[in-house]
Amino acid sequence: MTIPDHPRLERRRFLRAAGLLPIAAFPLPARAAPTPECRERDEPTPRQTEGPFYTLRSPRRTSLVEQGMRGDAFTVGGLVLDTRCRPVAGALLDFWHCDGEGNYDNLGHRFRGHQFTDGNGRFGLETLLPGLYPGRTRHIHVKVQAPGRPVLTTQIYVAGDALAGDSVLSGSSSATIRQLTMALTPTAGREQGALSGTFDLVLR
Repeated sequence: MTIPDHPRLERRRFLRAAGLLPIAAFPLPARAAPTPECRERDEPTPRQTEGPFYTLRSPRRTSLVEQGMRGDAFTVGGLVLDTRCRPVAGALLDFWHCDGEGNYDNLGHRFRGHQFTDGNGRFGLETLLPGLYPGRTRHIHVKVQAPGRPVLTTQIYVAGDALAGDSVLSGSSSATIRQLTMALTPTAGREQGALSGTFDLVLR
């Protein structure tokens, strides 16, 4: 997977403000629990298996919700950073996950899409909460690539789920599980049951 036709991108040092950074398209709740704060030198986000359900050439979009879909509304936003906590502009993020019944669309692009971070390294994704299937807890797959750099493939998990029983996470350290877990909170001002979370991805 490569990033097509990127202009020269400026990177400037990022000083995280207290609380959450807003994402224009998908505002996040002020009290959502983020992934661990990026320190002056941080460890890269752990890699996870791609799994058997990845599909090439997903559409470019920030919302995976299509007409007629049913499920719990869910948004995730955050930052793509390097290990010195600097935002990565123009990073490619390719998301995919199962539907609420635990099924993947392997013929089309339901619950699949890619996007790029903005000039401050931010991204935002609107979707529906994925379901469960045998051996797996709730998760979202993502491939992340800074311009001209290698691809990081990983998975984002939902805090509160039975993570210890997940076949992919089995045997992982507590630090790895913590780095890959995202807390969800109710989204203020949206329909009842809507959830939001924040997750920052750190690239080597």
